[in-house]
Amino acid sequence: MKRIFGAKNNKEPPPSIQDASDRINKRGESVEDKVKRLDAELCKYKDQIKRTRPGPAQEAIKARAVRVLKQKKMYEGQRDMLYNQTFNLDQVSFAAEGLKDAQQTMTALKSANKELKGMMKTVKIQDIDNLQDEMMDLMDVSSEIQDSLGRSYNVPDDIDEDDLMGELDALEADMGNETEADGVPSYLQPDKEPDLDEELDLPPPPPGRTTTTGAQPERAAQKAEDEWGLPAVPRASLRG
Repeated sequence: MKRIFGAKNNKEPPPSIQDASDRINKRGESVEDKVKRLDAELCKYKDQIKRTRPGPAQEAIKARAVRVLKQKKMYEGQRDMLYNQTFNLDQVSFAAEGLKDAQQTMTALKSANKELKGMMKTVKIQDIDNLQDEMMDLMDVSSEIQDSLGRSYNVPDDIDEDDLMGELDALEADMGNETEADGVPSYLQPDKEPDLDEELDLPPPPPGRTTTTGAQPERAAQKAEDEWGLPAVPRASLRG
């Protein structure tokens, strides 16, 4: 069969954009090296022209310099052409990479869209709303339970808040009065009531009975006052 139809020729795959760009860049580098070598040769001829006198020798050097200059111009043209080709290949490469990225993005979006559609079938907005309503009801019931458990026993419900505030102000006033005398409570402060003798305006006791002689002045002073601190009244006057 191969003799009749012949064998299938194995063709080489076409070069990729990257392969073509690499090949052109190598050629451009080679041409650039030639241009640099010609520049060095032109500098040498320039120095020789300066050192030689006008004449046949100087003209010969100028002719060689002109020939080198023509070669340089030719290589520079090839270099510029290769650089333009490299630039075009880079643009095509960027466009191809952009298309590949777009294809990958579209594939990812399609896959994500399919997954979202499958997930949306299992999740319904009505179920979410019902769940939120149930949660709100449970929270309300929980609050009522906490309020019921937090109530105090034996506390009347009809207590006026203004009355409580008045009692609190009165209690603060009492506490302030107790701590006025350098922080000493009222029950520890000295008695500030007026003297009973001055209020009753009683006459002084007779001098004969209130004065005692001898070694018993204190006993006589004690008999001159009763248990309430008032002047003692003679018993004879009580009988009469």
